[in-house]
Amino acid sequence: MTAIIAGLLAGALSSWGVGGGALLVLYLTMFSSVPQSAAQGINLLYFLPVAAGALLRYIRRGLIEFPVLWPAALSGLLTAGAAAYLSRFAGDTLLRPAFGGLLIVMGVRELWVSFRQNEKNEGDEPPRTV
Repeated sequence: MTAIIAGLLAGALSSWGVGGGALLVLYLTMFSSVPQSAAQGINLLYFLPVAAGALLRYIRRGLIEFPVLWPAALSGLLTAGAAAYLSRFAGDTLLRPAFGGLLIVMGVRELWVSFRQNEKNEGDEPPRTV
């Protein structure tokens, strides 16, 4: 049952583009005792149909900027291929702390941006209601 709940939460977050895969990897490694490298592979397979479904909706709503998409997708594809190849030589003792460090950096960045945005909005007047 917890695997279904983790999949649902990861799917919802993934469809919003906010890193549901990170949640899935954490679930797999912490609660299902899956090795880090296997969890990352499972996450990639899980991500494909979820991303395809969300992408179709974004395209239908006209939210994809194709001139920006192609260079980003190509560079991401090349980098992902190289990183997947290199991860073969790194064991879980390197992958786990690297993944954890990435999550910490992303979390600190999100907090920083949020605090900066709140500071910027403090001087704004609240919207008027009629």
